[in-house]
Amino acid sequence: MDLSDLKEILRILEEQDITEFELEQDGVKLRVCRSSTQQSSASAPLHVAALSASAAPSGAAPATAPAGQQPAAAPESDGTLVPSPIVGTFYRSPDPNSAAFVNVGDKVEVGQVLCIIEAMKLMNEIEAEMAGEVTRIHPENGQPVQYGDPLFTIRKA
Repeated sequence: MDLSDLKEILRILEEQDITEFELEQDGVKLRVCRSSTQQSSASAPLHVAALSASAAPSGAAPATAPAGQQPAAAPESDGTLVPSPIVGTFYRSPDPNSAAFVNVGDKVEVGQVLCIIEAMKLMNEIEAEMAGEVTRIHPENGQPVQYGDPLFTIRKA
């Protein structure tokens, strides 16, 4: 991929008002994220991250937003809100015949898988960043989620 290809991709993303895009080609992974909090899509800044094949995680590792763009866990009255780090489809279990990763009332540890978000045919495991008890699961299984949407509420242990 050369500079003219990259410029063309960015032009199309801006014209189509796409806030997130990921492409993997010839061992190079390109991820483009644009803040959707701006009023005008033309003024929304673009964040581009490209990883070489050696730096890209393998398998179903979680995709994360560029540095400084990861949504922070927000306090909520009955715990801390866990926001979606990516746009995709929320799944509570690894497949339809398996039990859910977590349920309301479950105790979770740091690094424990909470759910999967499917984005562009990639299954991204979302892990707990703190230990505690799951007090609420916000989206329904199979529901689309946007960057920053609430996924879980966890009360610290």
